[in-house]
Amino acid sequence: MVVFVLCFLAGILAVQHLTVLPEIGFLALIFCSAVITAGVRCWKPVFFLVGIMWAVIFASVRLSDRLPEHMAGKDVEIRGVIADLPEHESNHIRFNLKIETAEKAVPGKIRLTWYYPDQVVKAGQRWQFTVRLKPPHGNFNPGGFDYERWLFVEGIGATGYIRTKPEPKLLSEGSLLNGFAVWRQAIADRLVQTHTTGDSLPMIKALTIGDGDSLSPQQWEVFRKTGTTHLMVISGSHIGLIAALVYLLAIKLWARTGIMAWSPQKVAALLALAIAFIYAGLTGFSVPAQRAALMIAIAMIAIVSQRNTQPYSILALALSGVLLVDPLVVLSPGFWLSFIAVSLIIYTLGGRLKKPGFFLGAFKINWVTSIGLSPLLLFFFQQVSLISPLANLIAVPIIGLVIVPLALLATLLLFVVPVIAEKLFFVADLALQGLWWMLAKMAELPLATISHSQPSWWSLCFAVPGIIVLFAPKGMPSRWLGLVMLLPLVFTENEKIVPGTAKLTLLDVGQGLSAVVQTANHVLVYDTGAKFSSTSDSGQSVVLPYLRSQGVEQVNTLVVSHGDNDHIGGAGSLLENMETGTILTSVPQQLSNYRPIRCKAGQSWMWDKVRFTILSPKLGNSVSDNNNSCVLQIQSQQGSVLLPGDIEAETESRLVETYGDKLKSDVLIAPHHGSQTSSTPAFLNAVKPKVILIPAGYRNQFGHPHDDVIQRYRDFQVKWRNSADKGAVQINLEDSRKVESWREKAGKYWNYKK
Repeated sequence: MVVFVLCFLAGILAVQHLTVLPEIGFLALIFCSAVITAGVRCWKPVFFLVGIMWAVIFASVRLSDRLPEHMAGKDVEIRGVIADLPEHESNHIRFNLKIETAEKAVPGKIRLTWYYPDQVVKAGQRWQFTVRLKPPHGNFNPGGFDYERWLFVEGIGATGYIRTKPEPKLLSEGSLLNGFAVWRQAIADRLVQTHTTGDSLPMIKALTIGDGDSLSPQQWEVFRKTGTTHLMVISGSHIGLIAALVYLLAIKLWARTGIMAWSPQKVAALLALAIAFIYAGLTGFSVPAQRAALMIAIAMIAIVSQRNTQPYSILALALSGVLLVDPLVVLSPGFWLSFIAVSLIIYTLGGRLKKPGFFLGAFKINWVTSIGLSPLLLFFFQQVSLISPLANLIAVPIIGLVIVPLALLATLLLFVVPVIAEKLFFVADLALQGLWWMLAKMAELPLATISHSQPSWWSLCFAVPGIIVLFAPKGMPSRWLGLVMLLPLVFTENEKIVPGTAKLTLLDVGQGLSAVVQTANHVLVYDTGAKFSSTSDSGQSVVLPYLRSQGVEQVNTLVVSHGDNDHIGGAGSLLENMETGTILTSVPQQLSNYRPIRCKAGQSWMWDKVRFTILSPKLGNSVSDNNNSCVLQIQSQQGSVLLPGDIEAETESRLVETYGDKLKSDVLIAPHHGSQTSSTPAFLNAVKPKVILIPAGYRNQFGHPHDDVIQRYRDFQVKWRNSADKGAVQINLEDSRKVESWREKAGKYWNYKK
């Protein structure tokens, strides 16, 4: 059975590598092949082919429920139910809405933002909104988070914002009969009213109702560095532990009643199953919760029906159940981490001649999962915590045996005996404060985590059998070879840049600018994109992941062209998380904590036979912030690049007068995102670019790039690329005519294409 389920999984995985979904004719061919193969009783290929068909059909239906491009930017009146807990930021609320009725055809589930809301928004409420929507779209960069994939997996067919005119109308409040989302909201409201400390309350909400949105960036950073992030969500281990405690308690209590019509084992199994299902529901049925609930259901049903089950058979049934409900779950890292963690535990503890004791078993589970999941963590997140085994050895029993049971019991009593609940929360709060202090200290240790460029698929093909060999029974000879098979994960090699040339990457940061220039041994970052809120900026979400994906450990020079948010907003995150050398900027007062140097015309340096020169601004000029941008020219033996920031016609004219033909560059970053106030004919004639890269946001409010500017580029017969349509754009100056779009190179069938 296990092999058949794995074949089904392989078929689903094969579809996820396609750039375009196949047509109906292909499905017919696959169906006929499956029928023929089944006729000769060759079942493994049958399950593989069925996996392909199921994935294609499911994905096609999901894609058909997306907002069409022609509907983007139009106001639509809708009615719907808030599907989950709203996410609160300083000036807006974001939530998913299940559509009930709409005046025009819109997807069944959309994601909305309400800026400066004047009403209280809760899960389960029914609202009438006028919204402005757009198709799913996100920044697309090497090493970055694929927001479009996340929306696709979540079944969200459009994103948008709420219009204040006409005024939104609350139609009805949520009822506890309407599902788990309303229960989660009711619990969240009660938890806020407790006397729990500010640092502990977000953690208690995460552990009881799976709401991790309240956790601060600092808390997530500590959990990431200590490898304990999985403990701050309702994971499969939490659900399994609670189910086990309920089972043991119920079997003891029922035996004392003397009622033998139902055996204590059956009663305990049914009660444990119910509690596990409810607890999983409080997470919104996340993938680890689904897996745990299904495995517990199979195990408890086996107890009730008095059947013997094998651990891998239970896991295979749970896997098949998850894939049948939603095959797109294979696109989620949580799916792989959850199932592979359980597989490792079964492999290392099951079928051994000598069963380890409780404490030795717990230590072994912690060690095995920490080491065994490292290849996946490196592949998905390009980071691994070196102190994870020690941190988890301490944190797992404290959270699993003390905090989670106390918090759940206290949450239940909040609705019955609030006084006792407060006492229990006080104890849980003390335990969390002590645990947090310890984790924070461990996170400060040197080399708590290591970052590494993403390993290749082929290195994972060595790593998986390497883990199996490494954790084989003691009788297995040469288990040390498992460590050798892990080495390809570490010795990954990125593209080499030869001296005398450079690689330019215009990152897709939305409506903003960030570019990375790499020479043979140096890295320069020009601008860092925008800061969106106190917890989100392009430096953290785009620039750092890209640098880590390239194996970059140090930025030699950071140039911040000027002080507008869409250029300087991510600088703090970059400077705080990566070693940075020289900082050049036209607004040193805005980066005063980092000892910046004011950029000025004439500054120049040489890296690996590539010259970098600041052409503007000239000191003493009284110009606007945009025209005061640091203008950088990069010249190599193979080609040249001009990065002008947000300069407009005034500075363009001065540059032409000052430098004339010396402005000539093969690649030009469009001044001011393609604004109508820039890219004058005289400037373009002086630069004579072969390629123009436009840093603009998808459907941005400024209308960048302007139609007149695009026509101007066409008149000059210049090839141009817009990051809004193409994602990150890369050019190696060895061949400046070859422009590589990340959407064209790495985009899959769910990604936006234009």
